Amino acid sequence: MQKGRASLEFECPPLIIGAASVAGKKEGSGPLGRYFDVVERDDMFGADSWEQAESAMQKQTFQLAMEKAQTSSRQVRYLFAGDLLGQLIATSFGVEDLDIPVFGVYGACSTMGEAMSLAAMAAAAGYADIALAAASSHFATAEKQFRFPLGYGNQRPFSATWTVTGCGAAVIASQEAAKKGKKKPLAKITGITTGKIVDIGAKDSMNMGAAMAPAAFDTINRNFTDFGRTEQDYDKIITGDLGEIGRRILLDFMGEQGRNLEYIHMDCGMMVYDPDAQDTHAGGSGCGCSAVTLCAYFLRKIQSGEWKRVLFVPTGALMSTVSFNEGQSIPGIAHGVVIESV
Repeated sequence: MQKGRASLEFECPPLIIGAASVAGKKEGSGPLGRYFDVVERDDMFGADSWEQAESAMQKQTFQLAMEKAQTSSRQVRYLFAGDLLGQLIATSFGVEDLDIPVFGVYGACSTMGEAMSLAAMAAAAGYADIALAAASSHFATAEKQFRFPLGYGNQRPFSATWTVTGCGAAVIASQEAAKKGKKKPLAKITGITTGKIVDIGAKDSMNMGAAMAPAAFDTINRNFTDFGRTEQDYDKIITGDLGEIGRRILLDFMGEQGRNLEYIHMDCGMMVYDPDAQDTHAGGSGCGCSAVTLCAYFLRKIQSGEWKRVLFVPTGALMSTVSFNEGQSIPGIAHGVVIESV
């Protein structure tokens, strides 16, 4: 099952048997609005604080994903989930009522790729019949922690991205467990490529795309090398939230190697918002960006057979307020998940 230096190819690929997406009203007004399962018009989600709102959004998404997969929390062996907040407080408070054994994971905006990788490994190895992978972010909680309070009204440079208010969750099952279900799986996970830390010395927290693009470049190349593939072996190569600037950097890096990703590359951050009608500058970002886009849109394309094989590469900038205030650079990471039609 081990492929090359950083990849796994599953002999019995685990299956995605259900997925759900919950998004905020700004996201619901964007190009993907009609694909989300729920568009919540109240960004507070009926809670008393922004952090509690993100937890409420997570819980709603988890329950909806399990319902669509025709399973229950008692049948879910493990939950792999994370968010952007310190000590993963959105997740810890969001899952406490579900009574599911939980692994809190943090990969910044690459968290959905990390969660899906771990859930797929558990299901493929026989450690979990059914696992749940999820990630969330909320514009207000992220701004509050990483940038400026909303009431400050600070100016945002054009290189900045807008944190997506959204949560995506995928129910991943072993083949044996999936056969017991009545619904056809959405897709199968045939392999993963685990990213490594890539740090080019970028320090501009308002230009995350530049910090993350080298990590995406490294993981995509590693996937090609480990599996003996090229860009022509994928219908789509999908990054998490590089935005306009990061995407251009990635394509330029690939072009220098003689690889043309121009027509098969898609970036979740550039799909969530309408650049003409919504003021989001370089695009969308956050844990929820790739999670909601995958669960709402991409899995539909794969399930229908329109796309046979995609490489899903959520990207993350591994900074904190402490490291940034100490003048440290922003390391990047990207995790690759190979998803194919059933």
